[in-house]
Amino acid sequence: MGRRLNRTEWGPADGYPVLFFSGAAMGCGLGFGTDLVWSRGIRLISVERPGLGESGPEPGRTLDSWVEDVRALGLPSFSIVAFSQGAPFGLACAAAGLCSSLAIVSGQDELRSFGDALAPEVARLIRSVDEDPAAFEAAFANADADGMWELIAGMSSPVDLAVYSEPTFARAYRSALEEGFRQGGAGYARDLVLALSPWPFAVEDIRVPVHLCYGAHDTSPVHSPDLGETLARRIPGAARHVFPDGGGSILWTHAAEILDSIKPG
Repeated sequence: MGRRLNRTEWGPADGYPVLFFSGAAMGCGLGFGTDLVWSRGIRLISVERPGLGESGPEPGRTLDSWVEDVRALGLPSFSIVAFSQGAPFGLACAAAGLCSSLAIVSGQDELRSFGDALAPEVARLIRSVDEDPAAFEAAFANADADGMWELIAGMSSPVDLAVYSEPTFARAYRSALEEGFRQGGAGYARDLVLALSPWPFAVEDIRVPVHLCYGAHDTSPVHSPDLGETLARRIPGAARHVFPDGGGSILWTHAAEILDSIKPG
């Protein structure tokens, strides 16, 4: 506690708070739907996890410690939108009953629960983190923004590549990655260990409304192998939305629907 958690905000200062947990290695400068939040009365707050961007590092942090970081923000009522690798961090907060509602967008699933249905390269990652988490974390601490951009592009469908290759958006996304790696790769490496290790909570215990949003053309093997179908059965009352024309980039192509899913009233 007491570390700096860097953030960027869009929308009215007195609007309904929506915390945004970004994807892998992203800084807080790239939001979504930022042209839509004013008319909806939403105060969108992108928060960098420890070790990413300008948020203070916290070696050995856990999903539970992230819950306490969010609790320390002191927001009386808020929702969360968690994208890609931000999903386990959002689900941890929901399991703790911190938020009023949660939207998981192109989210990483509890991948180890899929067993043989996993892509071979993902199964290898899980075996590696189980065998020696410290060595795994040290190896991925060498990651950088250029490598992450190439990884994202390599896992993307043509639908997503059309979004990511648009020059203005590509510059913004690459800038967010450069921002995320400002302190090096240790923050990303810790996130990866936490996302792939056994989660310290059961999604079955979540009691707040959860929206699981996926695009039918999402081909990333580190998101959800069945686009949230199993996760929707596991989380009581969860609503699953699969956009037939979207991919892993629905955070930006379907921002209005996502914001409307978690805005009260």
